[in-house]
Amino acid sequence: MPSSLLWAVDVHGRVYSLSTVGQQWELCRDAHLEFKRVTAAQQCCWGIGCDNSIYLNVHASDVPVRYKEESYENQRWNPVDGFSERLLPSDRWQWSDVTGLQHQPLDGFQLPSSSWEWEGDWYVDENFEGEPTEKGGWTYAVDFPATYTKDKKWNSCVRRRRWLRYRRYQAMDSWAKIPSQQTTLPDPFSDISCGGWEVSEEPRGRLSLWAVSLQGKVWYREGIQHHSPEGSVWEEVPLPGEVVQISCGPGDLLWAVLWEGQLIVREGIGRDCPKGTSWTVVDSPSPDVGAIHVSVGVNVVWAVTKDNKVWFRRGVNSHNPCGSGWISMVGEMIMVNVGLNDQVWGISCEDRAVSFRQGVTSSELSGKTWKIISLPRDGERSHSSASSHQSAGCFFSGEARGQSVVSDVESDTEKGATSDNPEPFSASVDQTFDPPKSRIPKVTSDSFISELVSDREPSKNIRDVTPAVLEEEEFTAPSAGGATPSPLDPQWSNVDLEEAQVQQPQPGPALESSDTCSLSSVATYTLALEDSYVADERPLWAWMSGGGCNVDSHSQISWFNCSINTSTLVQSVQSMTLSVTPAQTAAWRRQILEQLGERSKREMDNFKHYEQAVEQSVWVKKGSMQWWRDWKPNKWVDVQFALEQFSGPEGHKDGILFVYYNFYEEKKYLHAFINEITILVPVLNEAKHTFAIYTPQRTQQRWPIRLAAATELEMHDWLALLSVSCCDSRGIQGPPSKQAIWSITCKGDIFVSEPSPALEATPYPTPCDQMYWRQVGGHLRLVECNNTGVVWGIGYDHTAWVYTGGYGGGFFQGLSSSTDNIYTQTDVKNVYIYENQRWNPVTGYTSRGLPTDRYMWSDASGLHERTKTSTKPPSPQWTWVSDWAVDYGVSEGTDREGWQYAADFPASYHGYKTMKDFVRRRRWVRKCKLTTTGPWQEVPPIALSDVTILSCSAEGSVDVVPLWAISNKGDVLCRLGVTALTPAGTSWLHVGTDQAFKSISIGSTSQVWAIAKDGSAFYRGSVSAQRPAGDCWYHIPSPAKQKLKQVSVGLTSVYAVDENENLWYRQRVTPSYPQGSSWEHISNNVRKVSVGPLDQVWIIADKVQGSQGLSRGTVCHRLGVQTVTPKGQSWDYGIGGGWDHITVRGNSMEPTRLPSLTSTPIPALWSPLLDINAEANSSAT
Repeated sequence: MPSSLLWAVDVHGRVYSLSTVGQQWELCRDAHLEFKRVTAAQQCCWGIGCDNSIYLNVHASDVPVRYKEESYENQRWNPVDGFSERLLPSDRWQWSDVTGLQHQPLDGFQLPSSSWEWEGDWYVDENFEGEPTEKGGWTYAVDFPATYTKDKKWNSCVRRRRWLRYRRYQAMDSWAKIPSQQTTLPDPFSDISCGGWEVSEEPRGRLSLWAVSLQGKVWYREGIQHHSPEGSVWEEVPLPGEVVQISCGPGDLLWAVLWEGQLIVREGIGRDCPKGTSWTVVDSPSPDVGAIHVSVGVNVVWAVTKDNKVWFRRGVNSHNPCGSGWISMVGEMIMVNVGLNDQVWGISCEDRAVSFRQGVTSSELSGKTWKIISLPRDGERSHSSASSHQSAGCFFSGEARGQSVVSDVESDTEKGATSDNPEPFSASVDQTFDPPKSRIPKVTSDSFISELVSDREPSKNIRDVTPAVLEEEEFTAPSAGGATPSPLDPQWSNVDLEEAQVQQPQPGPALESSDTCSLSSVATYTLALEDSYVADERPLWAWMSGGGCNVDSHSQISWFNCSINTSTLVQSVQSMTLSVTPAQTAAWRRQILEQLGERSKREMDNFKHYEQAVEQSVWVKKGSMQWWRDWKPNKWVDVQFALEQFSGPEGHKDGILFVYYNFYEEKKYLHAFINEITILVPVLNEAKHTFAIYTPQRTQQRWPIRLAAATELEMHDWLALLSVSCCDSRGIQGPPSKQAIWSITCKGDIFVSEPSPALEATPYPTPCDQMYWRQVGGHLRLVECNNTGVVWGIGYDHTAWVYTGGYGGGFFQGLSSSTDNIYTQTDVKNVYIYENQRWNPVTGYTSRGLPTDRYMWSDASGLHERTKTSTKPPSPQWTWVSDWAVDYGVSEGTDREGWQYAADFPASYHGYKTMKDFVRRRRWVRKCKLTTTGPWQEVPPIALSDVTILSCSAEGSVDVVPLWAISNKGDVLCRLGVTALTPAGTSWLHVGTDQAFKSISIGSTSQVWAIAKDGSAFYRGSVSAQRPAGDCWYHIPSPAKQKLKQVSVGLTSVYAVDENENLWYRQRVTPSYPQGSSWEHISNNVRKVSVGPLDQVWIIADKVQGSQGLSRGTVCHRLGVQTVTPKGQSWDYGIGGGWDHITVRGNSMEPTRLPSLTSTPIPALWSPLLDINAEANSSAT
């Protein structure tokens, strides 16, 4: 990664820069005056000088900043002079711009400022559209304006040529004053911020520069780009109040602080409107203390209040620039600054030191801890060899603490910092070294050994331990003249670590102390410098900017392992090498181990007769979340969320979830047992990171526990932890089994459930609301499986994926995910909006509708407004990959402009206009992309719309698995070479058809049924292992006045769903007559159907009654399906709503047979589907 700069201003107004590969602050020596504030981008840095002027420092690069000035010389032909500069009064100027509307003589061009210089004189451009012209560079036309050519013709009455002159920006790597415009600003600037380079890539180098004046007004600098780094003019932006400080992020985030302490957010910033459209007020993080500072990045907002507390805004993204709430962070700062990659710097309140926020990643935007950047400044004297002695003294004696020690110590201590430590960065150390008193640190062998075997905190290192071991005694070393030494006189430090046998020369009577009778010194070192030197006063920083500092969580920054910080310490330690022999070290180790062993044996023997006090282990994880309140008025409430998990003596694990909330100042809680949780579902929400928790009771009510986490990472951590806990309580481990039931939500999330033999038991099956569903990584639109473990899926972009046998992926990491068979998966989805218009006799079709009409920009139903600017991707995980475009692929057809016509809203639309059509609409489409991981591999290259896999009964088995599919163009395909070991197969075999198909299914006995795009059904004859593609298609009539859309075939049953969501059963299907005789209506409000290898019937149903209303997308199971009653008797409702697909074609587990206690039919476990007329089944031949 190339080097970049961090900029800072000290309290004296001097500007410094720190390179990501540098090890000291470099002073900007070309700054001839003091600065108040700076704001940086990667290519430049802006600043406010103490003269209240704006200055710019453009970084030098290989590409020069050049601007091309051009002017056109225009001439007209007359019969006397030929072509001359005599023009008609109605003609353009003789010297003009390309349009001819502006007068541009060559001598009228001036340099914008003294930072520019001309590269040369004016010259004629002798090229026209890439080809050379005749001598002189003239191009000819009939008249002004017209189409110009390089060749002169008989009717060429005018001509022109272009003059060019380049100017170059010369003030590179220096501070250049921005010239003031003709109309001076009303008052000087007090704050400045640049950003917006990610809003648009064109023009190149485009920036947004915002400034605040002393009167509280906000100004925007127009025209900043690569060829014009200074910009052009200032424009005032209207405000709801007086602003004191402003911050602009790299993207479309812009926040400002008002005088009253509130914050305002600029909305509507985009490619076509970089200044935005409106302001939204956001309350201060603390109701009693107003905000004084704010800083924004791409997806983060940090703020500082008047009490110097630091706050983080959660839920901020391009879809929700205002965020959702404030989180108090550890530390006190006078200001913070967000740079590239949402990295954060700050200036601490206590010592004015620059701190860097460690641990900031895309998933953990708030980071983990602050770490001080302790580096010398340019101009300060570097530490000499005597300085290393001072560092050694401060390391071993614990008296003088230097920055070279603390910079490394903090890196360890901060790793163990938690919320119990409110100021992890408060251990900053002054860079000024006070002359230490004369002390002799005394270390005995007993104290040294005792410290070695004592208990310590895991994060404690030797630098933390040693000062606590040393016993310090006051000692005055007399000088040669008997006088007390001055602070700069030599002083002595004694470190006793060896036995008396090792003798060292003693320089004077100062060492004749009783302390040396048993232990002699190893070495003595002076703590003073060879010459008179005291370190310069530590820097006090006033402002800093990291907008151009390109670092991230993986960057190897030299600031914290700087040789300047550590070299003196290393030299000191090396120079004080202890004279301890290996034999003595080995003896110490043996003695310590013997003592530890004796102590452990003694303590354990004394307690052997006691019983085990604790027979299970318990641990608790807590967190703060928001809960969607169960009763009206429903709203988000701040709660405490806790997971208490315990394990018994036999290793069985279980747990309880608690949600603590306040109701009228009374503390209450909800709870759910881990072994009762049936599913954990991420919920689609643009503003919050939410998930839902279902139990059997809440599944029946269609009302889960909905919780919202502060960050996406926190939500994923909780989901992964809860999923592992639920699996442990049920003994579920590893990948899904071959019999697993697969399902997909409308969001594209994949879930599997392990069926039990009692699930299809007769007459008392296990209720399907008690099934446990666990999530598998990946994103799909549909999935199909069989009982040999072959699983295929199709994404929203029609890409085919095959299951690899792993588990986890996505946000599942560690124990909740397999380490292999996990691959990157992408999916592309279309987002649609509709433009609606109504006809009137005056203006024709316009966007002015009747008061009762739908929104002029809406969704397909017309009930919800959807504009191009307000429509966002489905969730923050999706990103736009295209612009809005008219969709001409609507099923009913469109005209040339994409419009569909109808008599009124809503009605049946058609792609042509008639006399009775008074409304019209057209569909706009935009693509968005999702990237995730999961146990899926792509099967190129044909895009598919449907797939089916043969599933055998429990007794049957096949070597090569028949797999049929339909391409997104409607072609029928047969996959060859599919086995349990090679589930992806080898090649495709095309099966001929007379028309395009849209659904296909193969039964347990190789019977293939398909649905054409016109809604008719077909049966493929003679399909076998010898003839995998079959023989021919047999047309099956559809139910009367219905068009089928999906079919599913089991062992002997054939079910189909029509476009009106009716479920049909094919009667009298036999081996001798596999086409059946007629269709029988079973139910309505059915979206999808899946028939298993043993004729199990599962559906996705709509309009299922819940406690809060109708639920769409509910998993339902058909009860009472037997040989004598193949159509079943009633429905059992499972998980939902929000489900879009299910497949039970892998469940070939034989159901348990229980003796029936009654001969009466099985009643429905829950209320039947709405509008189901089970008694009056209609038939259609």
